[in-house]
Parts: sequence; C-alpha cells; structure tokens
Amino acid sequence: MPTDAVRQSLPATAPLTARGPAPRGSASPGLALAAALLGFALITLDASVVNVALPAIGSDLGGGMSGLQWVVDAYTLAFAALMLSTGALADRIGAARAYALGTVVFVLASAACGLAPGLGVLIGARVAQGAAAAVVLPASLALVRQAYPDPARRARAVALWAAGGSVAVALGPVAGGALTTAWDWRGIFFINLPLGLAALALTTRAPRSERRPAPLDLPGQLTAVVALAALAFAVIESGPVRLVAGAVALLSGSAFLLIESRAAHPVVPLGLFRTPTVAVAVAVGAAASVAFYGVIFAFSLYFQRIRGESALVTGLMFLPMTALIPATNVLSGKLANRYGPHRPMLLGQLLSLAGLLLLFLPDEHTPPLLVASLLVPMALGCALAIPALTAAMMEALPQERAGLAAGVLNAARQVAGALSVAVCGALVAGGDAGFVPGMRVWLVLAAALFAVTAVATRRVR
Repeated sequence: MPTDAVRQSLPATAPLTARGPAPRGSASPGLALAAALLGFALITLDASVVNVALPAIGSDLGGGMSGLQWVVDAYTLAFAALMLSTGALADRIGAARAYALGTVVFVLASAACGLAPGLGVLIGARVAQGAAAAVVLPASLALVRQAYPDPARRARAVALWAAGGSVAVALGPVAGGALTTAWDWRGIFFINLPLGLAALALTTRAPRSERRPAPLDLPGQLTAVVALAALAFAVIESGPVRLVAGAVALLSGSAFLLIESRAAHPVVPLGLFRTPTVAVAVAVGAAASVAFYGVIFAFSLYFQRIRGESALVTGLMFLPMTALIPATNVLSGKLANRYGPHRPMLLGQLLSLAGLLLLFLPDEHTPPLLVASLLVPMALGCALAIPALTAAMMEALPQERAGLAAGVLNAARQVAGALSVAVCGALVAGGDAGFVPGMRVWLVLAAALFAVTAVATRRVR
C-alpha cells in the first residue's frame, strides 16, 4: 500500500507544481517513468515477497523464529530509518545518480541474498537491500517529476508510478510462493537481478538532474538508526540481550528527541506533531502497517506450518486480499474527493478492526479457502484508510512541508510494520501448539490499536 509515498521525494521547499529541469537531448519521459516504476515496484515487492518463503529459508538455513523475523525486519528497518535522509541525498547528488546508485546496490545485495551460505549473511544482505531501497524510493519519484514538467501529465505519471507499487504489493505473496515452489527460496532474490538491470538500462535515457544543496541531519539520522535497531533487538531477542538492547533503545531514542528539538534541519521535525491531524494520520498509518504486515507474516507461517500447505498455495491464499488493494486505493481517493478524507479514513479503520476480529475464527482445522476470505476485510480497510489519511495530512499542512511530512509518514509506517513482525513472531514462537493462541494475542493488540486510532480520528474531525 504505497500510496502515501507519492510525495516522498519532494524537498521541503519545493511546491508540487514546481517544474523540474527540462529533458536533455534524447532523454525519454516514457522511459524515465518505466525506470522509476520498475524500481519502485521492485523495492515494494521485496517488502512482502519474502514472507511466504520463510519456512523454506528456516528449513535450509536454520535460525529459529527470531532468525526468520530478522530476515523480514532487517530490510524494513533499514528502509525505514534511512528513508528519513535519502530525499536530501537525492537532491545533493541528483535524482538520476541517486536512483542508479541505489539500484546497483539493490541488485548486488539481492545477489548476496540469493547466494547466502548462512542466515547471518542473508540478514546482512537484507540490511543492504533495505538501505538501497531507501535511496531508490525518493529518487524514483524525483525522476518522474523532472521528466514531466507539465503538471497535468506529471499527475498522470505519478498515478501510474503509485499504481505500480500497489500491483507489487498484490503480487508479492503470490510471486514469493511461485518462485519458492518452482525454483527455490533463493529465486525470490535472483529474480531481482534481470529486473534491476533492466531498470538501470532504462535510467540511461532518463533526463539528467541538477544537484541542489540539501541539509543533512547526520546526528539525528544516526541516533534514529541505533534506536530502531536496538528496539527491534529488544523485542525479538531474549535474555540479557533484550535488557541491554532495551537500555540502548531508550538512551538513543532520548538522544534522538533531544537532537531533533535543537537541530536547524531535523530529519523529523517534532513540530509537525503539534498539528492534531498530522499526529493522528501518522498513528493511523502505523496501525495499518501493524495490521497488514503482521497478518502477512503470521498467516504465511500459519498456512505452511499449521495447515501444511505448499509455498505456492500459501501465496495464492493471499491473492483475494491483495488483488483488491489497487482498486480500493482508487476508491478511497474518490471518496476523499467527494466527502472529505476523514470519512473514508474512519471507515477504513473500522473495517480493519472488524477484519482483525474475524481472524480470531481460524484454528488448526479451518479450511484454507475460508481463511483466505477472512483476510479480505482487514486488507480492504487498510487500503481504504491509507490514501485518505495521506490526503488529510497534506490538507493540514502548508505546501512547503508536504514532502517532509510524507517522508515522516512513510518511515513511521515501515517502522510499525517491522515492529509488528517482531512482536507477532515473539508471540507465536512457542511451537505449533502455541501458534494460534499467540497469533490471537497479537490480533487483540492490533485491533486495540485500531480502536484507539479510530477514536482519535473521530475526535480530531
């Protein structure tokens, strides 16, 4: 559900209607759009494609539940933490250069994932993938902006770019199951090589971009990375490591807040959260990521470990819930235009809450097709809420703050998704006998989060 990333690459000082540099020479706007769309789809796909392959990875490389959690979260945490600064990086070195750099690193990291001899190497390569993805995301949209100086054509191009991400979300579990079954779990990473190289080839025809001075808050970025990594360790690991990681997370998180309150150009301007609509929109976006990514993680394991289904069948079980996401994103935008963003935003939360409660029904004997149908309401609710909450947040802020706020929202959603996987994995780690009870505890937590954000949404309105 990448709709909220649409303004991610916009610098804090640039209005949406600003014209980028004109294409040079034989540069092709269509090829630039194709490159941006392909790169964005790749990094979106890798956020979910790996879930269905987790049992195969665990069987081959070992590592237990905590290792499988890190395979997912290493990518998401690096993606989220570094996304706070990569928009400024794209400004400093130019969007085309940043996109090419990010894509090269992503391809190399994907090859390292596919060749990984052990779980440690795989997790390290996933960190590199996530870091590269954080560069590709803002740079890809910046490519689209500069390739289409005309606002009307640019709006259509950005819509296509966003649709590519939605399709990638829909195809992620299915692609993961098909590649794991037909090839091996390593195939989910090797497939990135030809696609990434194709994106690089298309980039050579993209318009060159100007370099612009953009401030970097390195102390804030560093403390954010340390705080998020330590928090994930505290949730996933156990014993003394958990205590030490918790202390590090507390200290580095406090340092981050202190730095951001004093920095001239903070990566997360704390003043944004003084606007109630912004604070609520970020909270709702985080709740949607908690539900969506946690459900995909939990039910990928449920279908294979508890129900004994293959990776391919597991991927297909997610198709009913993911296939409707692009159309629901579009519907949300239309409802927001007609009735204002708060109604579809609140409706999406209530639908997601009801969907999470419905997922209490499956147990060890529930037919898989019934479980697949029960997954649909939660996903539709999230897909309905995300575009609406993004619109609500953008309406509440001046234009020059739009890109910065979108970056904060997107980072918060990625962090929430990573922590959701960490908590869910910890709750279901007690073996097959305790899997369903642990999953239900997680569902209670996710549903309670949506209940709180729905009340907050109603009060803000």
